[in-house]
Amino acid sequence: MKGLVNAQLTKAEEQIMQALWELEQGTVQDIRDRLEEAKPARTTVATVLTILENKGFVSHISQGRANIYKPLISKEGYSKSQLSGLLKNYFNNSFASMASFFARENNYSIEELDLLIKDTKEELNKEKNNK
Repeated sequence: MKGLVNAQLTKAEEQIMQALWELEQGTVQDIRDRLEEAKPARTTVATVLTILENKGFVSHISQGRANIYKPLISKEGYSKSQLSGLLKNYFNNSFASMASFFARENNYSIEELDLLIKDTKEELNKEKNNK
């Protein structure tokens, strides 16, 4: 799993991973059932799962004629690595630069920014107290 820190999912891979993260484990059909309409063919889902397995994102065990797939990286772990890459590659590792960019792009008010800071402090305090 060492390579996962810098690995990025394609759109199709991410859709499959989203379904698998929700399920926690499942067969090709379970995963396909979780996808929104215009569902890809069963063989397409199986192919994407094989690619994800080769990339180290999922593993499987065989049960009879079916494979049960399981994520090897959590949704939180993947999100964290992607956000870290975004921060590093686009904002020179400056959270303040990233936050001000999103505030400007989304036209946040001062009140909304104050609420964001308050909520962030509360979350950080919860994490600190849980350690």
